[in-house]
Amino acid sequence: MSTVDLTNCDREPIHIPGSIQPHGCMLVCDEEAVVIRRHSLNAADFLGLPEGNLVGRRLEEVMGGQPVHELRNALARSGTPARAGLMPKMIFSASDQPFDVSVHRFKGNAIIEFERSAPDGTSSPLEFARTLVGRLSSASNPRDLISSAARLLRAVLQYDRVMIYRFAADGSGQVVSESKRADLESFMGQHFPASDIPKQARQLYLLNPIRLVSNSSGERFAIEPVLDEGGEPLDLSYAHLRSVSPIHCEYLRNMGVAASMSVSIIVDGELWGLIACHHYTPRSMSMNQRIAAEIFGEFFALQLSALTQKQALEAIDRARAFLGNLLASASHSTDVAGFLRANLDEFRQLLACDGLGLLMEGQWSSNGSVPPAEFVPELAGHVGMISPGAVWSSDCLSASLPNAGVFSAEVSGVIAVPLSQLPRDYLFFFRREFVQTIEWGGDPNKTYTSGPLGDRLTPRQSFAVWKQTVEKRSRPWTQIERELAESARSALVEVVLRQGELLAEERKKADLRQKILNQELNHRVKNILSVIKSIISYPLGDEVAIAAYVETIKGRIEALSLAHDQVMRSAGGGALRALIEAELGPYKTAPGRLSIAGPEVALDSRAFSVMALVIHELATNAAKYGALSRESGQLSLSWERDEDGSCRLLWCERGGPPVSAPTREGFGSVLVSRSIPFDLGGSSEVSYLPEGVEARLAIPAVFVTWLSTPAAEEAQTERAPDEALLDEGEPLAGKTVLLVEDQFLIAMEVEEMLRGLGAGEVISCASVREALAAIGRRKPECAVLDVSLGAENSDAVAQRLRELEVPYIFATGYDAVPSLEAGVPALRKPYTRAALASALAALSRG
Repeated sequence: MSTVDLTNCDREPIHIPGSIQPHGCMLVCDEEAVVIRRHSLNAADFLGLPEGNLVGRRLEEVMGGQPVHELRNALARSGTPARAGLMPKMIFSASDQPFDVSVHRFKGNAIIEFERSAPDGTSSPLEFARTLVGRLSSASNPRDLISSAARLLRAVLQYDRVMIYRFAADGSGQVVSESKRADLESFMGQHFPASDIPKQARQLYLLNPIRLVSNSSGERFAIEPVLDEGGEPLDLSYAHLRSVSPIHCEYLRNMGVAASMSVSIIVDGELWGLIACHHYTPRSMSMNQRIAAEIFGEFFALQLSALTQKQALEAIDRARAFLGNLLASASHSTDVAGFLRANLDEFRQLLACDGLGLLMEGQWSSNGSVPPAEFVPELAGHVGMISPGAVWSSDCLSASLPNAGVFSAEVSGVIAVPLSQLPRDYLFFFRREFVQTIEWGGDPNKTYTSGPLGDRLTPRQSFAVWKQTVEKRSRPWTQIERELAESARSALVEVVLRQGELLAEERKKADLRQKILNQELNHRVKNILSVIKSIISYPLGDEVAIAAYVETIKGRIEALSLAHDQVMRSAGGGALRALIEAELGPYKTAPGRLSIAGPEVALDSRAFSVMALVIHELATNAAKYGALSRESGQLSLSWERDEDGSCRLLWCERGGPPVSAPTREGFGSVLVSRSIPFDLGGSSEVSYLPEGVEARLAIPAVFVTWLSTPAAEEAQTERAPDEALLDEGEPLAGKTVLLVEDQFLIAMEVEEMLRGLGAGEVISCASVREALAAIGRRKPECAVLDVSLGAENSDAVAQRLRELEVPYIFATGYDAVPSLEAGVPALRKPYTRAALASALAALSRG
């Protein structure tokens, strides 16, 4: 004999046994229930039919027209094989005996099962279900529900033993509730290996939630023919009468069990456990009782799920109150690390533990049962490596870190809560070793010899308890406790970031804003000088005296100064008309040259600043190249309120020199065309018509406040020269580069840097969604990613680029990029063209 272990049960095809149990019979027809294709060998005798082969006969010949009509209606009602059509107490011509009939379709067959009806007076399934379900409604927590369910079901169904059996993640199970006859030994608390209910059996429990064994020593009636015309056996996965595996029957007999019934407990689509009923003499349940038991199982699962969720919500509410009070207190402290150390013991209110530890800013603080201080760096490094930025838990620390076995009595379980994006700061919850003795229903590791049925397992001959002592483990962390740890992580990271990392980030952003401001100031000074030159160059008529000309020039320069002041004061917002008049004031050289019309409207600080730049650039360009460069030129600027409350502006130049589109985009033209869409989410369209430039601008309603009805006034406008400030160099050699940056001015600057380094095309995006869409349209050859994009980050973009094997670098204001991106070149903001070139070179070498 060869030795086999318990996993050999997994090979047995229990869904196609080729036979049924003795308490019923079966007819198998085509899908429409017209012709009999197969039948159990006991069918004729069980149904009182004349002896003879039933295969090929019409079902109506056997059962009669009216019963078959009712059967087909039930078949139509059944819907899915898991919900068979039921017909209690059916009588047909061949017999006066009433039968309980169930029918379902599966794999092209209509499978009809017959059982003898219970005597009159048997309770209806609704009465059974009402009795069972009503008693469970009073349970207030999962433990009470599980405990009372076994007692209640035994009292109603009168089985000798009823158990609630819960599955573990590895497929093994434990008896968590039991009600039994007084003279029987108890299985309460015993564990059973996964092989006792092999995986294919667990799958069938999901498909067919109720399973009855009427007699573990009973006869099996074969189904003829064994194979259909296609050579396939009959699949009885959903059949109530499906015969029981000889292995399982022997298993039951070794326990002294003659009959059993199991009801599946399915929670959120997963097999949570079973309600297992054992009887020590043969016994069959009526259809009504089975229906009631099935309804009870479904209600039990729903109630269990509801009470579990209720328990979780109560724990979460308590945790939320605790964390809320903690955050309120922390908001008054400038030293977050010191605050957490001072209140470390308070976290015992969040999770039951034996010790707490805080590793923050390189300093270790602890109380209770904790590991030695010299072990903490190893623990923190391990957590940072296998679970960066996420909560990690273990109830057997020595399995992950063998060095922890030395102090397993003091610490065997841990939950690590990261307090920053970098693997450096952690809050630890520790639990002591919980030495326990597990009582198995037989040795789960024992091997057995092949039995008389060939290479199929002969079940263990004894159910004497086999004990196993489990060491170096703590009490396991529950799912609720892990979720509470995650809530703590979210709250504490928010505090730490607000009062630590974000302060440093704001300082870096301020430095970057100063650099951009200096660049913008340089650009504006050049534009101002160009405007002054244009003002002085206007033609002077022969009749104009020198004194008058000087006075005119003086007024224009004063108006230009006023426009500059408006831009500098734009941080608080202001009126659109005042902004336009200030910007266009220098160009009021003749009546009718400028036309301004529109209702009174105010812009918030963000929109005012953007529009000041746009109007200034348009006005400067008009003075240098457009309508305002000639005395005969005219400029019209009007705005109106759109239906959605947004502000739409029309800039129209006429009478200037012939217009043609610029051959390249400089700083000014890019600013006009893209700043409003980029910074405000509006639109900006510039048309270079032969008769003059037209620009259509739209400012979204969220940035504007309408003050009164329109009032027409005069004004003037133009656009700034295109200045190409491109660096020279060829390290990118014509490549297509993806740039992800949510700050418009920074994006413009980096675009110029990339073009100066030889980029053939730069694709700029301000958000993750926009970047992923751009990658979908065209695969870039390399990329520059800003780590922080407002309320989101560029992790998803980096992930997609890795999938496409596109190299990229990070640009960040943080001290470092996330640990999962270790090895990726990173630029610290603000950075120079030389730093960018160096990072790209490193990327190319990598």
